Formats: sequence, C-alpha cells, structure tokens
Amino acid sequence: MDDADAVPVAELLDERRHLLDVTYWMLGDSREAENVVGETYRQWYGLSDAERGRIAAPRYWLAKTAGGICLGLLAHPRRGATSWRDRTAEHHTRTGDAEGAQAGLAEEVSRVLLNALDSLSPVERAAFVLNDVFGMASDTVADIVGRPESECAELADRARHSLRMQRSHSTSPEEHDLLARTVRQACENEDAELLESLLCPDVTAFFDGGGKVRALSRPVHGSRQVAHSLLTLLARHPRTTLTTHSVNGRTGLIARYDRQVAAVISLDIAEHRVAQAWVVLNPDKLRSWNQPPTVRDPGSHGPSQQGDGWS
Repeated sequence: MDDADAVPVAELLDERRHLLDVTYWMLGDSREAENVVGETYRQWYGLSDAERGRIAAPRYWLAKTAGGICLGLLAHPRRGATSWRDRTAEHHTRTGDAEGAQAGLAEEVSRVLLNALDSLSPVERAAFVLNDVFGMASDTVADIVGRPESECAELADRARHSLRMQRSHSTSPEEHDLLARTVRQACENEDAELLESLLCPDVTAFFDGGGKVRALSRPVHGSRQVAHSLLTLLARHPRTTLTTHSVNGRTGLIARYDRQVAAVISLDIAEHRVAQAWVVLNPDKLRSWNQPPTVRDPGSHGPSQQGDGWS
C-alpha cells in the first residue's frame, strides 16, 4: 500500500463496524458476522493491486461482497449456532459491569426482531435489512441482492407485512384509534412518561428516510429509546402540527411542517400497547400525501384514501 492508498484509522474502524452491523442483522449471529467480515476482507486482499485500483468505492464493494456471502449462508441451515440466551450470558460473564449489562439488555431487545427475521426468506430478509435497517438506496439493495429494484421493493414490502402480522394481535378499530390519539397527545405535550407507558417494553421503531433526509438509519428498540426518538422527531415548533389520520386502514399520525406532510407514522398494536412504529420520512413515499386535492365527482362521497408506502 502506498501513500495514495492510506486511509484514516477512524474511517477503517467505521467501515469494519458498518460491515459487522450489516452482517449481524442479516445473520442474527455475532460469530458468523465476524467470520463473514473476515472472509470479505480476505477476498478484498485476494484481488490484484490493479483490480483494487479499479474499485471506485471500496466500502460499497465490501458491503456487496459481505451481503452476497450472507445470502449464501441464509440459503442453507446453520448448524451449531450459539443460542441467544447462551450468548447473552457469555457476554455478561465476560464484561460483568453495568455497561455490559446494558449492552446485554439491548441485545435481548434486539432478539425479538431478529427472531422474527428468521421467518423470512433469505432475499426478503436481505431486502428488508438493507432497505429498512440501513437505509441503503434502492439500486444498492438491488445490486447486493441480485434482483431488479422493483422486485427488491416487493420483497421488502412482503417482509414488512410478515413482521407486522407476527407482532399484531386482534385489536378493535376503536381501541387502535384511542391508543393512536393518546400517542399523539403524549407527543404534543412532550410527555415522555405517558408515551413510554403506551409502548411495549420491546417496541421497535423504523425510520425510513430513503437516503433523502437525515433520518435515523437504524431501528430503535425499547420503550424509553423509542419514546425519546419520537419526541425528538416531533418536537414542538410553531410551524409543525401533528394530527391523526387513517394510514393503511388504521389510525396513524401525520406530522406537517407548514402545510407539507413531513412524516407519516403507522402503529402496530399488541397487548394494548404499540409494538412497532413505522415512520416514513422519505419524500418520494410522501409524494402522494402532498399532491393537491383532486376534483371529485359530485356523486362521490367522502375524502379519498391515501397510503404511506408501507405494507
């Protein structure tokens, strides 16, 4: 490596951490993630100097390679994987301090979603993780998964639908509406205690910015963390309003800046609390919400229904 190839240490560590995050979410196993990242770098250094020199974006190449390895592993049953309970106990034994306990708790919260991801097909899991968890651009997701962009979008939609069905229990429209309106009230009043009480302890919030706005790029887990994220996002401002509105057939939240819809939030409810929140901030997915009202036929009744891009 000559001076022209030198990379700041912070960038090197951030790159490796990014790869570990991607592979961990795709596989759900920290040891396998480490192995995949190791193999990814082995393939990188297996290239000739000339081949590496032609790669304009090494981080993208590494992510694509790691994603391909993960897809291969997901297509075959994994053997000898350490259980979540064993890995958490091992982590606590190794650290034995407050920081380790907090990390272990975060791992246990993540387990709920990661276990749910195991029910998805390899390509559905990959499309969902790359798009929703890491907010990668649609063309990047398509390149890694090896499917057309439109098909990757359908795969991610199916994955979202499957995850939502796993967490959702039968809830009457009246109960859903009341809970959504109480969530809005808590957000408007910036009442963190009330909002937290309305969320499941293992609630997960997804923030879809589509790479077009500086939204959170990772899901947020846990009632306290999700409440903090929502209150930060929806902080009071003279030109911001928060209302309830039908979102995918159930009451959700609409955040507007001036008259423009800036966020659409749909809620999944389990055991009388919010189990998942899906926050759409991607301007492309909000385009239909910001279209001028259409002139309706005099014989029609009621407002038109709008969607938020989630399934």
